[in-house]
Amino acid sequence: GGGIMGALKSFGRGEVREFSDIFNETRHLALSRIIAEAEATGANAVVGIETRIAPFGGAHEMLMVGTAASHRALPDRRGGPPMTSDLTCEEMWSIASMGYMPLKLVLGTAVYSLGLIGGLKALFKGLVRGEVEELTSLVYDAREHAIGLIKTEAEDIGADDVVGIKTHIHEFGGLLEFMAIGTAVKKNPGAKPLSETLPVQA
Repeated sequence: GGGIMGALKSFGRGEVREFSDIFNETRHLALSRIIAEAEATGANAVVGIETRIAPFGGAHEMLMVGTAASHRALPDRRGGPPMTSDLTCEEMWSIASMGYMPLKLVLGTAVYSLGLIGGLKALFKGLVRGEVEELTSLVYDAREHAIGLIKTEAEDIGADDVVGIKTHIHEFGGLLEFMAIGTAVKKNPGAKPLSETLPVQA
């Protein structure tokens, strides 16, 4: 039913909310499963999370891979779910050295359509050299919306900032999915790296 409504709305320009909602739900579902697996190991963090999306046969696979870990400055798992982050070892060391600790991997997805008329205009403009304004403005709108979603999610958990924001654009069936991912961080008095300098092996 949502697919039919989304398909009908894709004839107009703008966000296709039905698709945005289900994509956001599945992205967060993948994250909740990686958190549950980390909890089973007794870890209080999952770091270096990589996100991959593979469309196939009208469906989308969302794969998240990370490393379960523990840090004494983070609450144990009885105090809440494990912290999640896509930051690298070097980035984790850097934010800890500045007195911050990661809270959660935040992500937002916005699915937009050029619409029937906008798509035709973009098609004809794509035949000649130069900017396709309809597509540019659509990407700007989708990006701002996706980044707005992760900002709201970070504010809801009391984060001070979002770092390491990465953006991904996927095109499928005349629609554009714009996904933004980052790590929400908060100032923490117990945050500091074990070593004064970044270890060579990092």
